[in-house]
Amino acid sequence: MKRRTFLQQAGAAGALMLAAPSVALSAGRPRKVLVLGAGFSGLAAAWALTRRGVDVTVLEARSRVGGRVNSQVIDREEDLVVELGAEWVGASHTRILEMCKEFGLELFNNQFESRLTVQGAYKATSDWGYSPEWNATFDRLIADYHQLSAQELRVLDRTDWWHYLTDKGISDTDLNIRSLLDSTDFGEGIRHVSAFAALAEYAESSPKNEMDYKIRGGNSSLAQALADRVGRDRILLNHRVTTVDQSGKSVTVTTENGLKFEADAVICTLPTFALRHLQWSPALPADQMAALNQLQYARINKTAVLFQERFWEDESFDMVTDLPAHYFYHATKNQPGKAGALISYSIGEKAEVFGAQSREWRLKAVAEALAPGFGDVSEKVKRELSYYWGADPLTRGAYALYGVGQWFDLMPPLQKPFKRVFFAGEHLADWQGFMEGAINSGEEAAEKVLG
Repeated sequence: MKRRTFLQQAGAAGALMLAAPSVALSAGRPRKVLVLGAGFSGLAAAWALTRRGVDVTVLEARSRVGGRVNSQVIDREEDLVVELGAEWVGASHTRILEMCKEFGLELFNNQFESRLTVQGAYKATSDWGYSPEWNATFDRLIADYHQLSAQELRVLDRTDWWHYLTDKGISDTDLNIRSLLDSTDFGEGIRHVSAFAALAEYAESSPKNEMDYKIRGGNSSLAQALADRVGRDRILLNHRVTTVDQSGKSVTVTTENGLKFEADAVICTLPTFALRHLQWSPALPADQMAALNQLQYARINKTAVLFQERFWEDESFDMVTDLPAHYFYHATKNQPGKAGALISYSIGEKAEVFGAQSREWRLKAVAEALAPGFGDVSEKVKRELSYYWGADPLTRGAYALYGVGQWFDLMPPLQKPFKRVFFAGEHLADWQGFMEGAINSGEEAAEKVLG
């Protein structure tokens, strides 16, 4: 069973409202729908509706489609692409795999074999790992997860991942490694993550935790393909929404440039930071607004460094460290060329520091973290691209982070429709934090609108 099944079995009141009839559906199928946001969730929703003959307009604040998917060419000579936003397509992500096949987009292997650098000592893939005792314990915890009752999962959700691991007898050495590795999955330290959200992700994921594939030419290729099918004329860029008015018999949405759009229903795929800054008439329900005010997004900084040569030699190279640069992976894996790029992926307070410092500081931090394994690599640098999602003006974070006690308490009110407005986004999906979840959520919202 998946996380949403557990949510429903837990008897969360809001979950039952997901199927409740809305004002939008009471008068029959809507003829005109506005979609707020042209990220993967909004594009998936718009495409699902246009295929069914619904008149759709997508309003997007950015000057591009794709939202938090942001592919960038880091080397034009060799046409090397890196992802400054959402990165991985998982082996278990059936919908995005189907879309890529349908649109003729090539997927290639993006799995890695991890190295470790701790306290200045570099260890190759075969020279480190968890203790046999902890491996056996964790395998048992994963197996037991599928037998837990809804009530037991609620209790689990009220524990943080760090306390859960220590309660299970993990050694300090194993805990230190888990903390470094797991924090890259959640974007913050493991003391801030719900044990339910963490255990559920590991129990339901592929063996590589959904770090399996990437789209040839960049993940933004899928956003472009979706936008083409929706129709570029239906997608209005640089249209930042300011107000949503449902006081009449339809929905009126106003954008920052003063334009007004009227529709029978709205699908809102905005991340919670942008959503809570909209003016709503009537106001959002108190429980929904409270949930918006509580849900945080992960602070992540991605610094892509292009080197003259791939001195790490192995295409499947990645490495976790205890330094501020935190986690490295080969960002141009399986892209032909002499040059290559590594991405330093830092989280939480480390990411905030990276985002606030100069290019020179970031490159020095990257070189310092790589030095134990490869010596001084600073002279090999060709280019650097960096983006701190914690400072993004529309999201203030990379993806939603469900903290202690929040999965069962916050998701239900955030999921339920408000009059003629339906909500979608990665923060509301089973595959939360992934492109797959965004697509699933958008398509589900479209089905709810259609009734």
